[in-house]
Amino acid sequence: MERTEESITELILRAKKETSSRPKGTDPIFDQMRGVDWPITCTVGPGLEGAIACKSRVGFVNGSAGTLIYRGYDIFDLCAHSSFEEVSYLLLYGDLPDEKELDSFSSRLREYRFMPNTLRMMMSAPVERMNPMAALRVGTNFMHQRQTWRDSDGGRPPLEDAIASDEDSIPMETRPTGGKRAVYEFLRRHLSRPSDATPSSGDAEGIDSCIHLISGMSTLAAAIGRLRRGRLPIEPDPELGHAANLLYMMTGQRPTPLEERVMDVALILHADHGMNASTFACMVVASTMSDVYFSVDAGIGALNGPLHGGANEEVTRVLREIGSPDRVPGWYREARSAERKIPGFGHRVYKTYDPRARVLAPLAGMMAESNPDCSQMYATAKGLEEMVVSDLGAEKRVFPNVDFYSGIVYHGMDVPEDLYTVLFAVSRVSGWTARVMEYLDNNRIFRPRSLYIGDFDREYIPMENR
Repeated sequence: MERTEESITELILRAKKETSSRPKGTDPIFDQMRGVDWPITCTVGPGLEGAIACKSRVGFVNGSAGTLIYRGYDIFDLCAHSSFEEVSYLLLYGDLPDEKELDSFSSRLREYRFMPNTLRMMMSAPVERMNPMAALRVGTNFMHQRQTWRDSDGGRPPLEDAIASDEDSIPMETRPTGGKRAVYEFLRRHLSRPSDATPSSGDAEGIDSCIHLISGMSTLAAAIGRLRRGRLPIEPDPELGHAANLLYMMTGQRPTPLEERVMDVALILHADHGMNASTFACMVVASTMSDVYFSVDAGIGALNGPLHGGANEEVTRVLREIGSPDRVPGWYREARSAERKIPGFGHRVYKTYDPRARVLAPLAGMMAESNPDCSQMYATAKGLEEMVVSDLGAEKRVFPNVDFYSGIVYHGMDVPEDLYTVLFAVSRVSGWTARVMEYLDNNRIFRPRSLYIGDFDREYIPMENR
């Protein structure tokens, strides 16, 4: 292991020690989850806040303790010792791979990273004039057309196997019973590939499609970045790993060991995060028996919203607006007086320091050591963090979240700012696909209810009398 990798591993393990959490198995929240079965009673707020939609073994966020686990493994341990390829395997298959399994998985990622036909289609689109996330959705659809037979006429579910539209639900006026299976369901025989379909590893219900997406999204992201700047896409280098290839295809330069390792950690940190909006969007689409490509497309659309993705872009803009550490106090006083929201602070789930920020903060500091522009931004960020936490930390439980330092990390690697949210998707696709495949094992179409508060018994008035 090179000195750079050792330093980053030590840094991450040091951050783990600084995280205050209860000993394993002693948190009351785990007792609440043991033995729980359907139907589940919970308090639900607007936007389904607090609703329990499914069970999952993929990942768990403990907001009160500030911990994040993937398949039972602490995020700090995975960042310190693992790779994005290994973590993606873990999320999809449920266990860490042995050496042979990881070699096979990595080989498939390398193979699927080459997408000349998809990129040719991308180059025919006006990518330079599109929002990068919109371009990513276009690219995913192009990849979908190239990789799966489901876009052919023979790939549609037979109509005789389907029920009436939107009927896979209990009646809306009936109290849910919590049954394990839906009242009505599509028959499953349409999931088999048609006999006349060309044999392909792109079967849209299969795990191989998930690997296509995990690998291909990085190629698409890099191509989008280059096409938006009037440059041609760069073919992946089969000698490089996933994180290194991502940087290489974006910049045309082989990354340094530091840059490769930092990007790898950043990808691991963003891979999964509970039932967030984009994950939920993926699962809703998948629950209709659509395929995983369309499901991921929905996740990209949800991530594009400013309430979900893109906060790290705003953080870097604010840090440049502040300019330097000595200007932080005055800027912060004005921002608080104007009740301005400060990006990168606070979280819907975490009421303590986001564990991902605990890793990214020192990584940003490491990047700043060799990048003067990044150094100024990092120093300003540390000053702003001190002001916000001293003012709002104890009383309102407002601390830095994953977005506060991730933009600085990307900036230190010369990643264009408009690709920050795209990189989020490049990482999160491993969690999206893992949760979709898990949910389909015991699928039930999502069908929440709404409270009707409108009028009844209104009399129809003819047009001439209105």
